[in-house]
Amino acid sequence: MNEKKYSFITIFTYGLVLFSPLIFQRVLQANSSQLIQLTTLAYFLGAALMVVYRFKSNIFGLEGTRKSVLISILIGILGVPASLLLQMVILQIEQRFLGQSIASQNTQNIVQLIMNNMIFILATTIAGPIMEEFVFRRAIFGSLEKRFGFFLPALLSSVLFAFAHNDGHYLLYAGLGFLFCGMYRYSGRIWTSMITHVGMNLLVILTQLALHAN
Repeated sequence: MNEKKYSFITIFTYGLVLFSPLIFQRVLQANSSQLIQLTTLAYFLGAALMVVYRFKSNIFGLEGTRKSVLISILIGILGVPASLLLQMVILQIEQRFLGQSIASQNTQNIVQLIMNNMIFILATTIAGPIMEEFVFRRAIFGSLEKRFGFFLPALLSSVLFAFAHNDGHYLLYAGLGFLFCGMYRYSGRIWTSMITHVGMNLLVILTQLALHAN
C-alpha cells in the first residue's frame, strides 16, 4: 500500500469512528449506555484496522533509519513524564497570557462518560490514542515529512490535532502534537509516540477520576 492510499484509508477510517456515535444513535436507536459500549467497540475496531493498514503499507521515509526496539520503548516511557511536564508549562502560559482556564472541557466530558460507563476508559486511554497517532503522526506528518522536512508537516499535523480536540486549548494540543512528531521522527517508530500518548492519557484520566471520587 503506497503512502497516499494508506493516508486516505487511515483518515477515512478515523472519520467513520468519530461519526459512529451519531450512526448508532440514529440507525440503531441506542440508549446512552449502549451508545458508550458501541462507541468503545468502534474505537477498538478502528484501532485494529489501522494496525493492519500499518503493516500493509510501505515504509515511510523517516522510518528507514530506526532506533532499536528497546530504545524506542524507553523513549516512549520517558516521554510520559515529559508530556505531563509540557502540559503544565503550556497550561501556565495559557492561563497567564491568554486568560484561559486550566480545566479542559474535553477531559471533563470524557471523565463524565467514563463515570457513566467505565468501559469507555478503554476507548480514551488505549484505542483513541492509537488511532490519533496513526492519523496525525503517521498518515499526515509521516507521509509529508520526506518531501517538506520536519517543521511544516509537524505544524499541520499538530494544528489539526488541536482542532480535533476542540476545547479551546489549541496551544496545549499543538505543543503535544509537536512533541509526538519529534518522538516519531527521532525513533523512526510510530509505536514510540503511541506509548507516550497512551501513558499520558491514562495518567490524566485516572487522576481526574480520583479527584471526582473525592
